[in-house]
Amino acid sequence: MNAPPALRLYYGGTFDPFHLGHLAIARCARDELQVPVRLMPAADPPHRAAPGATAAQRTRMLELAIAGEPGLQLDRRELHRAQRHPGVPSWTVDTLRELRAETSPTQPLALLVGADSLAGLPTWHEWKSLLGLAHFVVADRPGSGLDGPLPPVLAGYLHGAWAQSREELLQHPCGRVWRLRQPLRGESATGIRQAIGRGGNWRALVPAAVADYIVRHGLYGCRDHP
Repeated sequence: MNAPPALRLYYGGTFDPFHLGHLAIARCARDELQVPVRLMPAADPPHRAAPGATAAQRTRMLELAIAGEPGLQLDRRELHRAQRHPGVPSWTVDTLRELRAETSPTQPLALLVGADSLAGLPTWHEWKSLLGLAHFVVADRPGSGLDGPLPPVLAGYLHGAWAQSREELLQHPCGRVWRLRQPLRGESATGIRQAIGRGGNWRALVPAAVADYIVRHGLYGCRDHP
């Protein structure tokens, strides 16, 4: 009997900037699920304000951060799609449909998201289509609220979808939600941008190569000198 196909795991985000919390999530998912994590920087996030850095800058910071990290890979598909279709929003549902078309109906696909992103799922474009295309692997962090009640519309959508074991992600191509339970870091990109802008202590919150890049390019109102 042939072994089931390996899970393909994708971690999308604005990564504005990519920080040690992002890196902890990617490492945790890689180690717990024993699969590579493909990181996809967003070109045009339609659900939030314009990023503080360009897509090229955010991608370069991500590239610097994961250099030499086994099992962490850069996937530029959303950037390439934005180049092919300028001005068209980069919807997650379109990315998942593209991935599904590239593989097969039986290929297990999963999207790695933070707990705050899961809580905001009803604001995503065509959000009720997402579990029909992929699993969700949810990275918790302190104070995320996953242990409390979810909004009723989201709780109803996720009812019966929570996986009891990692193996369920391999046994089904989509439709399951798996929670990473290791304690993860608590920093946020918003907090880091604010700290940079006010001249606070922020360097210890991002990989050293990312900190150097931010200073060198004066991103997020950085007043430090190279």
